[in-house]
Order: sequence, then structure tokens, then C-alpha cells
Amino acid sequence: MADTKREIERKYEATPETRLPRLTKVAGVSAVVDHGIAELDAVYYDTADLRLAAASITLRRRTGGTDAGWHLKLPVAPGVRDEIGAPLSEELPRALAALVRARVRDAELTPVVRLRSLRQVHLLTDVDGNPLAELSRDAVSAERLGSGKGAGRTASWDEIEVELADDADPAILDAVDRKFTKAGIRAADAPSKLARALAETGLSVPSATTADRAEPVTAGDHILDYLREQVVALLAYDPGVRRDLPDSVHQMRVATRRLRSAFRSYGKVLERTVTDPIGEELKWLAGELGVARDQEVLTERLRSRTDALPQTLLLGPVQGRLRIYTTAQGSGSRRTALGALDSGRYLALLDSLDAFLADPPLLKAAAQPPEQALPKAMAKDYGRLADRIAHALELSPSHERDLILHDARKAAKRARYAGEAAKAALGKPAKTFAKRMKAVQSVLGDHQDSVVAREALVSLAIQSHAAGETAFTWGLLYGQEQWTAADRERELPGVWAKASPESLGEVLGG
Repeated sequence: MADTKREIERKYEATPETRLPRLTKVAGVSAVVDHGIAELDAVYYDTADLRLAAASITLRRRTGGTDAGWHLKLPVAPGVRDEIGAPLSEELPRALAALVRARVRDAELTPVVRLRSLRQVHLLTDVDGNPLAELSRDAVSAERLGSGKGAGRTASWDEIEVELADDADPAILDAVDRKFTKAGIRAADAPSKLARALAETGLSVPSATTADRAEPVTAGDHILDYLREQVVALLAYDPGVRRDLPDSVHQMRVATRRLRSAFRSYGKVLERTVTDPIGEELKWLAGELGVARDQEVLTERLRSRTDALPQTLLLGPVQGRLRIYTTAQGSGSRRTALGALDSGRYLALLDSLDAFLADPPLLKAAAQPPEQALPKAMAKDYGRLADRIAHALELSPSHERDLILHDARKAAKRARYAGEAAKAALGKPAKTFAKRMKAVQSVLGDHQDSVVAREALVSLAIQSHAAGETAFTWGLLYGQEQWTAADRERELPGVWAKASPESLGEVLGG
């Protein structure tokens, strides 16, 4: 079973002659306890084209020290990584292999670098002996592995790491940093030992972001940059879904929908005969993830509803019945999501996205200035939404109206994403457009959530009745959801009026 810890650390340049300042002068540090010297031997694995390194992911097998084993480090923020460990074994543990599958796919993971470190460890503690941070001083020797050109190249350096202890205040790292700066000890240029080892042994790591690309000029440039960002997000959230991290399913699903929406909205910029098949596969993936995400939303809604009720209105084993219902639904939805991510179909989709970005099927409109091409696409999406809103507002409250409002919600989301895709090019007008489309989407989304919740409440009432329990509370909550839906329907005309063509004329070309 893999273990996870949040690693928050700072790295500093050093030489054998570097002298540490007196760290007991740092506020909160009462003692610096010597924990001796450890010899560490780590082999880092990656694909031949360094896909993990390009994504700032490190995978190693290390012996020596107190945490020998396999370690996978996933980036969270600058200086922050999640370290997922597994016991020492000859083969890469399946749990860790799954977390890098979206990056590695069918490529082979092979040893690329060996790092041997002589580590002197000190523990910074407070007055009660509680750990604040671990300070490691490393003398590092790196060797490039493999059989290709450059194999066997070596490099060596000294460095200092200060890693925050569990539950300690991150401010301690800032205080140590100020002390180091005053002593002339500067922050390391490389974000990790692996990054430095690759650079100093002559391996060039490809960039996984758009940061090093030329500034976008044309409409096509801007849309492609947006699409690249969504692919990066899709890959970044994959391990979170596998680890069942909060909101990861939602964010991964959003990335799939933004990609598909951009393909459809900007069909005059990108060839639809190429993007439509990819879009269909994205629709499939969103649907598989949607089972889990929809269950998350429903569970949260039902729990908040029951928690808000007075105890006198919770008749029967309401919480227990709800727990049984949501657990049964949730376990199945998670299996569905993981099954999709472990499928060959998903890996083929990722390959098709890479191929698309490597050779984008740009149309004539892609060469136009963004101010000319992008508003046309946004106006088309707006018109599509307007037709659906008008149709819904003509109907009386009914099942048919619920269906039309649901279609309008999807149209509002597509229009919002079209605006978001154009923000970098068009600035404030596109931002305003996206914001107002989001407001319409939010009203319609809450309405749809109420529709789904009422269906679940009917099921809960039937289950309760069959078990000999009272269904009173479920009926009460059903009535609340009916009121919520009616409230959103009353609210919609006013929200829609604020998203009128007159108020959005600047971006829509009116």
C-alpha cells in the first residue's frame, strides 16, 4: 500500500566550505539536533524522451536512510510536492505505475540517472522538542545511465534542503530563508536533484507548458494555446482522480469539456473533420467521469439538506439510510471512472490529443486577427443559447420545460467556455461575456441539480418505505427541492436580461 506525505521544502546552493548560520537564533527554533549521516543511493526512472521530467514528476528507487523504497513525487505548487511511497521491491509497484500511466502510456520506464548522496541530517525543534523542519546537507554524485550517447557522464555538487515537518507552521521556512540570505546562502536554481542531474549530465528536458512558446498573434495561435492548457490540466488531474483527491474528478471533467467545447465553438478555426472524432472521445471520457462527479454533487446536496433540518424533522434513520444510498452509488461511480482511466481507449485519446497539437488542422480563419474571428464564434454560441432560453420561457413549469432548461444550461456552459478561450486575446470584453454566461449557467445548473435531487429523493423514499421506515423526511426534502427549482425559474429572466445583446455588444460585434 502506497503512503503519501506533503513535501514542502526549500533548496539552497552550497559548497563543502559553506557554514550554516546559527539557526537557534531563528524565531521559534529552540534546538538543532544532529541526526547523524546517511548514505543514500537512488535510481531515477523515466521514458526515453523524459516525459516525467517534462511534467516535473520524479520516480525513484532508493536504498539507504530511513525511508528506503519507491518514491513518486507529483508537483502541487512551487516548492510543494506530494511524495507517494511504496516498499522496496525489484519491480515498480502497480499503484505507482498507475499514477504515471497517462504520462508514460506504452513507453518503457528505464533508469536515467543514479544519484548517490552523503546526507548529514539535523532536526530543528521548538522548546517542547516538537520538530519544525529537517535540514539536510547533501554531497551529491550523479551518473547518467543508459546506453546512448552521453551515458556514464557524471556531475557532483553540494546542496542544502530544509523540509517542513508535519503539522509545522510554513512560516518557519521563511524565517530560515531570511537567515540563510543574510549569511550569503542563496536559493538553488534547479527545483530538484533530478533536474540538476539531468542538466549537468547533458540531458535536455522538453517543456510541458506554453511558457517558452512565442506570443500568440493570430486567432489560431490563441485557441491552440488555450487547448494546450486544457490538455496540461487533463494530465495533471489524472493522478488526483486515481488517488480520490477532492475536486479532482470535477476539474478533470472540466478540462475535457473545455476541450470539446472549444473544438465545437471554433469550428471555423480548426477543421471539424479532425476535431469531431476527438470530441466524441472527450464526450465519452466526460461521461465516464461524470458518473462519479454527478454522484459527488448529489451526495453533497443531500447531506447539506439533511444537516440543515431540525432534529425534530429527522424521522427515522435518515442519516443511516442516506449513507447506505450514497455509499452504494459512490462505489460504483468510482469504479467506472477508474475503469475509464485504465482503458486503452483513454490512452488512445491522449495520443490523439498529442498528435492534434503537434500538427493542428488550422483553417483559413485561423490566420485572422483574434478580434475578427473569435467574436463571431462567441456570437454564434450566444444565439444558440438565446433560442433555448426563449423556448423554455414560453413553457409552463413541466417535465418538458425541465429538459429544455437542461439543454439551455449546456448551451450556457459552451458559451462561457468560448468566452474563456478568448480572454487572453480579447481581454475585458471576453471576460465580461464569460462571467455573464457563467451566471446564467449557475442558475440553470442549480435548477438541474434540483431535478436530479428530486429523483434521488423518490428512490430514498421508496427504499425507506420498503424497509418499514417513515418516508416523511424525504417528502419534506422533495418539497424543498421543488421550491428551489421554482425559485430558479423565477430568477432566470432577470439574470438573462443582464446577458442581453445590448450589454454584450462590444464583444459580440454589435
